[in-house]
Amino acid sequence: MFEQDYIMRLVHEIARALAKILFNIDTESVTEELEARIEKTDILEELLDMVDYGQINEAENKLYDLLDEGAPNGIEMAILLYSHLNEKTDAFLKENDYSRDEIKAGMEAVAERVGLSGVLEVGYGYSD
Repeated sequence: MFEQDYIMRLVHEIARALAKILFNIDTESVTEELEARIEKTDILEELLDMVDYGQINEAENKLYDLLDEGAPNGIEMAILLYSHLNEKTDAFLKENDYSRDEIKAGMEAVAERVGLSGVLEVGYGYSD
């Protein structure tokens, strides 16, 4: 339980760091600011709905397809998707064959995609 709480906090802090560095958003709730920054698109709503319906892996695959295609606001959508997942209960994640470690790995992949994995390791004293 304590490890799961730690991972939740870590994912939240990675989201905050990415939002600060990439978009100059410095707030506790990056989701509100990111949603305000980008118009809540049908694509984003679809991704979040997929997560809510337990189609987490499918949502993640679709997200990475969008990122590979260079979708506008793709990085913002990725941060929002993993932040949304991070708010789910452990029971929900377990029921849908997903883990907090996978959420953390997803957020780390976003940081790596924008060339910031090293910054997070140095600036936040975190690495695997």
